[in-house]
Amino acid sequence: MTPNTDLNIALFERAQALIPGGVNSPVRAFRAVGGTPRFIRRAQGAWLWDANGQRFIDYIGSWGPMILGHAHPAVLEAVHQAARDGLSFGAPTERELELAEEILGLLPSMEMIRLVSSGTEAAMSAIRLARGATGRSKFIKFEGCYHGHADALLVRAGSGLATLGTATSAGVPPEVLQHTLVLEYNAIEQLEQAFALHGSELACLVIEPIAGNMNLVRASVPFMRRCRELCTQHGALLVFDEVMTGFRVALGGAQSLYAREIPGFKPDLTVLGKVIGGGMPLAAFGGPRAIMENLAPSGAVYQAGTLSGNPVATACGLATLRQIKEPGFFAALAARTRALVEGLEGAAAAEGVALCADSEGGMFGFFLLPELPRNYAQVLRSDGARFNRLFHGLLARGVCIAPALYEAGFVSAAHSADDIAQTVAAAHEVFRELSRQ
Repeated sequence: MTPNTDLNIALFERAQALIPGGVNSPVRAFRAVGGTPRFIRRAQGAWLWDANGQRFIDYIGSWGPMILGHAHPAVLEAVHQAARDGLSFGAPTERELELAEEILGLLPSMEMIRLVSSGTEAAMSAIRLARGATGRSKFIKFEGCYHGHADALLVRAGSGLATLGTATSAGVPPEVLQHTLVLEYNAIEQLEQAFALHGSELACLVIEPIAGNMNLVRASVPFMRRCRELCTQHGALLVFDEVMTGFRVALGGAQSLYAREIPGFKPDLTVLGKVIGGGMPLAAFGGPRAIMENLAPSGAVYQAGTLSGNPVATACGLATLRQIKEPGFFAALAARTRALVEGLEGAAAAEGVALCADSEGGMFGFFLLPELPRNYAQVLRSDGARFNRLFHGLLARGVCIAPALYEAGFVSAAHSADDIAQTVAAAHEVFRELSRQ
C-alpha cells in the first residue's frame, strides 16, 4: 500500500484533536463539500500555496478583504513600519484618525465612525446603538443575510449556518430572539405588513444590500426604496451591513449604487469590515453625528474594545484604501470580474449545464440554476451535490472557490487575464464531466 503523502490530511487529523471540527471558523472544514481542507502555507498576488506546495488561483480572498491580492508591497511596507513602532497601545493614535477621515470621505452617509475588531462586533454594536437611539427593541432582518454570530442575529442567517443545514444556533435562548423579525428578502408586501404591525416598536431594519452569504443576491431597487421609505415613515433606522460590499463592489460601497437609482438615498447606519482592514482584524460602524453621539463616552450606549483601532490593523487598512482610490481601479476590477462570470456562463452553456451568474465590482456569485434567485428559498433550490463535484473538480485543477454553495466569490486586482482564462478552461473541463453524469 502506498503511504499517504498529503500533508493536509495529517494536519487536519492533528487539528481535529485540538480544535472543534479542526477549524476556527466552521465553513473552512469542508463539511458541505466533503474531503480535506487545504492548509495554507503562503499567499502571493492571486495565488495560494497549500501544505503540499500546490498552487491555487484564489477566489476566496480571505472571504473578501484581499481586494489588492495577497502580500501587496505597499500594504506590507505599511504593516512592517507600524509593527516596528509597536503592536498595540490601548490608547488613541493619529493613524486611526487618518483611517476615519479616509472612510468618512468616501461614504457621505457617515459623519462619525467607531472602529472595532470584527464584523460581528460592528453589527452587534450598530443594532445596540439603534435601540439606544430610538428607545425601541424590535428589529427586522432577512432570511439568508448573515450579520455575524451575535445571539439575536443567528436566525435563518445563511452562510455557514446554511452550509451546516442549521436554521439557528444551539445556545441561543428563545427569549433572546423574541425581538428579531425575520422576513423574506425582496418581498415588498411582507415588508409592508411587518411595518404595519410593528412599526412603532422597530428600532431598525438591518440588511445586506447585496447579500453575499446566500451566494450573491441583490436587493432590488424597488425593494430597497421601500425599505428606506418605511424606516423613515416609522422612525426606524436603516442599517446597511456592508461588511462584505463596503469598498468591494464600488468605492462608495453598495449604498452608492442605490443612490444612483433612488434620489437622496442614504442608510442611517453602516457596518463595515473586511476591505477596510486589508486582511487584518478591523471593522467599523458609523452614521450621522446625532446618532453616533449616543455612544459612550458621549452618550449612554456602551461599547468598548481593547484592540479597537489597533495601530497595525489601521495601517494595513489605510494603505489598502489609498490603493483602491487610484483612478480606474474599480473599472478594471469590475471588468476582470465580469470576464470571469461571462466565461463561466459561456463554458457551462457550451456543455449544456444550467448556470447563471452575477457580479458587482470585485464580488461575484453563480448558481447551478437557470435564473438568478431573488431570495433564500430560491437559492436553496440549487443542486448541492452537483456544486460539490464542481468544487472538487476545480480544486483538482488548481482553482480555489469557496467550499460552500452559499458563499459569494471575490476577484482581486492581482488576478490577471491569464488567471481568468485558466479558471474558465478548468471550469469548462468540469462542466463537460458534469454533463455526462
